[in-house]
Amino acid sequence: MDIITKRQKLHDYIEFAEDDKVDALYTILKEEVEEPYEWWNDEELIIELDRRSDDLKSGKDPGVTLEESKERLTALFKKNG
Repeated sequence: MDIITKRQKLHDYIEFAEDDKVDALYTILKEEVEEPYEWWNDEELIIELDRRSDDLKSGKDPGVTLEESKERLTALFKKNG
């Protein structure tokens, strides 16, 4: 089952579910629903971004130019239609 179908099934279920079942689902998902992901507070992500930035600055990672990115994407689109 693809993600779109799953989302629709969940939506339909929640819309018509009994109140106690909606309360139970909300209790399970409360943290996800009320706490938006703030990437700037994700210590592991910031460490990884800093590492990648340092690698680019030092030359350890040569990076990719905008033109190279465009060429790769154009080739990918041509290949995959």
